[in-house]
Amino acid sequence: MEKIALITGASRGIGRETALRLWRGGCRVAINYQKSASAAEELAAELNRLRPGSAFAVQADVSKREEVLAMKAAVEGALGEVEILVNNAGIAQQKLFTDLTDADWDRMFAVDVKGVFLCCQAFLPPMIRKKAGKIVNIASMWGQVGASCEVHYSAAKGAVIALTRALAQEVGPSRIQVNCVSPGFIETEMNAALSPEAAAALIGETPLGVAGQPADVAEAVWFLASPQSDFITGQILAPNGGMVL
Repeated sequence: MEKIALITGASRGIGRETALRLWRGGCRVAINYQKSASAAEELAAELNRLRPGSAFAVQADVSKREEVLAMKAAVEGALGEVEILVNNAGIAQQKLFTDLTDADWDRMFAVDVKGVFLCCQAFLPPMIRKKAGKIVNIASMWGQVGASCEVHYSAAKGAVIALTRALAQEVGPSRIQVNCVSPGFIETEMNAALSPEAAAALIGETPLGVAGQPADVAEAVWFLASPQSDFITGQILAPNGGMVL
C-alpha cells in the first residue's frame, strides 16, 4: 500500500511501532516527535537505508497550531500530501482529582485533545479535495469507562472518542474514514512508571491475563489505515485483552 502517512508521537512506544507497521505495509512515513529527536531521526535513517525516500523525521508540538502548520509544510515538501493521519501523540498523568491543578488539566487537554483537533484540521483539506483519506485517533480504554486518579486523562480520551465519531459523520460524504483505537494496558515506556503492584493488578483484571504490546495496537491501526477498512468509520477498535467489553 503506497500511501503517505504521518504518525504523531512516533519516536517511541506505540507510535514507533505504528510507523514501522505502516512502513512495512508499503507506506512512506513521517515520524513526528516533540523532544526525542535522536530516536526519531535514527528510525528515519534506518528506514531510508532500507528503502530510500521512505521516511522523514519532523519535530512539532501538536498542541501549537503554528508548529502543526510548519510540520504540514515540511512533510508535504519531503514526502507529499498526507493520506493517512495517525494522531498518537499524548501524555498521561496519575493524580488525585482534588490535587489536580489548572495547569495539569490544561496541559492534558492541550496535547491529548487539542493536538488531535489541530492535526485533523491541518491535514483534512487535501483529503477532502481528493475525496480519500484515513484518520486514526489513539484513545484509551479509560476514555470509555474512566479510571480512578486519572480523571483528566479519562476525560481527554473520552473527548477524542467523541471527536472521532462526530468528525466521521462530517467528512463521510468526502469518503474519508475516521476511526479510533482504544488500547488497554500496554507495555510501554509511559506505563513503565507504574509500580509493579499496579501493573500486576491491571494484568490481573485483563481476561487474557497478559499485558498488550505496542505491536498489538499497531496492527489495529494498520487495519484501520488499510483498504480493508474502507466501509468502516466512526468506530472504536479496542485491543485491550477483554478488559473493557
